[in-house]
Amino acid sequence: MSRPVTFVPPPGARAYSLRTARGEFAVVDAPVADGVEPRGVALLLPGFTGSKEDFNPLHVPLARRGYRTVAVDGRGQYESDGPESDESAYAQGELARDVLAQTEALGQPVHLLGHSLGGQISRAAVLLDHAPFRSLTLMASGPAQISESQQQRVKLLRDALEVMSMAHVWEAIQAMETPEETETAALDDGLDDRDDLRRRWLGTKPAQLIATGRQLCTEPDRIAELVALPLPFHVLSGSRDDTWPVPLLDDMAVRLSARRTVIEDAEHSPNTDQPLATARAIADFWDEGTAAGM
Repeated sequence: MSRPVTFVPPPGARAYSLRTARGEFAVVDAPVADGVEPRGVALLLPGFTGSKEDFNPLHVPLARRGYRTVAVDGRGQYESDGPESDESAYAQGELARDVLAQTEALGQPVHLLGHSLGGQISRAAVLLDHAPFRSLTLMASGPAQISESQQQRVKLLRDALEVMSMAHVWEAIQAMETPEETETAALDDGLDDRDDLRRRWLGTKPAQLIATGRQLCTEPDRIAELVALPLPFHVLSGSRDDTWPVPLLDDMAVRLSARRTVIEDAEHSPNTDQPLATARAIADFWDEGTAAGM
């Protein structure tokens, strides 16, 4: 489960509902820093059990590099509405079409970045229509299904959600933490942040978690389809990752002829583990594409 640094939008950023042809989506929209020449716009998609707040640590450093960044809650995630129990609403194709609608609402081609599950949805969107995108960054997101150990964890969650309320599942997750983990979380996040995490969990629709959890466990390898697209690719990850092993991500980057970045001392969420190094690597990739006229 991802853990953002803070739920408070960074200075200058604005939280609002982005109106699209497919409904409204909650976003955090951070403009380019004052006095900096604009270089582009980026749409950021969070991972499984995550939300737009996972990208809060990246907004300011990317704004200083000239990039407006728009982080979005997908359909049924946290503050974006969606059906409680209709899993078909969260089919990957539906979520990908939402991304195309979000991009259209922003009114210009965007750099697309997806974290974990967001990476799978991102690539589904560009495979539907690559024209609205300037580049694709897959952050801690692999070529196919998640690792066997993570599949087991996701299956446990899906099974629990079939018979328990979101509130009861949250309580069960907390009860499974060791005292050391609870103390560490309190020190890292503070009590307010733990309350924010609970509020995010309760705001997410159970059908969204069940449907996207199934996608994570069954996703096919679509790299050959991506290679055929005229887009620059970036594969970024931490130096340790138990969701998709780092050597698998290395190989995916080779297959994509992608830029490859490994963030040291980071795990599955380099955006929160090492935000400055992560933002620098992302902006360097986008700058390269801008210089090449992408």
